Amino acid sequence: MGTIQKRPNGSYSAKIRRHGYPPQSRTFTTKKDAQRWLSDTESAMSRECFVDATAARQTLLKDTLARYATEESPSHKGAAEEIIRLQAMQRDPMASYSLATVKPRIIAAWRDRRLLKVSGSTVNREMNLLHAVFEAARKDWGIAMPCNPVAGVRRPRSNPARERRLSIAEQSVLLCACRQARVTWLAPIVELAIHTGMRQGEVRTLLWQNIDATDCVVTLPAAATKTLSTRTVPLNKRCMAVIESIRGSRVGPLQGPVFPDVTRNALKLAFKRARQRAGIEDFRFHDTRHEATSRLFERGFNDTEVATITGHKTRAMLARYTHLRAKDLVRRLDDPPAGSESELKKLIDELRRMLGKGSEPQDE
Repeated sequence: MGTIQKRPNGSYSAKIRRHGYPPQSRTFTTKKDAQRWLSDTESAMSRECFVDATAARQTLLKDTLARYATEESPSHKGAAEEIIRLQAMQRDPMASYSLATVKPRIIAAWRDRRLLKVSGSTVNREMNLLHAVFEAARKDWGIAMPCNPVAGVRRPRSNPARERRLSIAEQSVLLCACRQARVTWLAPIVELAIHTGMRQGEVRTLLWQNIDATDCVVTLPAAATKTLSTRTVPLNKRCMAVIESIRGSRVGPLQGPVFPDVTRNALKLAFKRARQRAGIEDFRFHDTRHEATSRLFERGFNDTEVATITGHKTRAMLARYTHLRAKDLVRRLDDPPAGSESELKKLIDELRRMLGKGSEPQDE
């Protein structure tokens, strides 16, 4: 049975002790609120649908974000960037709410504040991370919540897919600027990315033992890929020449990273400076993956072959990374289909034979 006691400060303390459930207690400013909570809680216990929300009321969102950054993020790819996002969320006003009081409207208000500073795609990624934090609290840490509040918030519209292509002239200028960089690894990394479609992290963490110079392929282990699946990437002659030039400058056994001590941020800054020297605008390192994927299709590879090389898991994502030039499609429309000349020749020969036969005298 539940009891209600008036406290010296004028508030009301409601307590419930029931066999099979942990003791429950709440403090309210009015007796009416205490009676309502008492009735609702006892009813839920009777219907065996009671959920103990004590931990959710006592745990602040900022503490949950900090715990996720400590326990979960280090095992994720891009852990450093994820921790930075979590720390930014901890500084937002919504982090002062307890998990029990974080409602969709509070998440929606945070979303609107973020949209004033960053794009819709960035907010979507941050909402995915925040959703994962609540799921970890609910499913792994035993903090009871009726639902994930992020699930009840409308997502902003993502940015349009990028369609930036790199012309051959721009590629030459960009690589020339990369070779002028103080660091010697920038130009090889950029060139390998353009020709193979590998992601920045995949190129940056290449290992010598995973490169097969005989078959001209590189095997990316599952731990090195975004999709956590092993992938084998073919290397063209230019890629092999780049790798051989690096190999020739090394002394001793070729083991470990091809580009040692290259961090994500160092590559980002070095590429930005090279792009500025080249005078190329609106081109990001990740656009090299779009460019490589598009060039594979232009060379005649089919969807399955391209996906095998690039590692795209769905046709929709493969299409998002493919940007064929309209002028190339026009040329293909005007070009005769394969084998059309021989077929046309056969048709002409057949017509000549038929006409020749029809001009012969008829037997009476």
